Amino acid sequence: MTWNLIGITGSVALAAFAFWRSRASGGFYDAEVYGMNPGTHVRYGCAFFGFAAFLGLFWVLNVRIEIPVLAGLTLVAIFYLTSFLRGAHEDDG
Repeated sequence: MTWNLIGITGSVALAAFAFWRSRASGGFYDAEVYGMNPGTHVRYGCAFFGFAAFLGLFWVLNVRIEIPVLAGLTLVAIFYLTSFLRGAHEDDG
């Protein structure tokens, strides 16, 4: 039960962040290099809401499968959050 609540809270927070980021065009690296345009942020936000819905459904039905869902959520969150990392600089020097 606690894992479901942690997963639901994290999923909703990440979805809210993704929808908030979809309102801006982004910087050079995330928008141009990594392809994180507003549509991509919306798709990630919908995926995070999907994780929250699954975890909520599993909580209501008392199904004990939250750990694999949390593992998937963690993997998608890492992919999403690392898309904001700046690429390596190449010095012309």
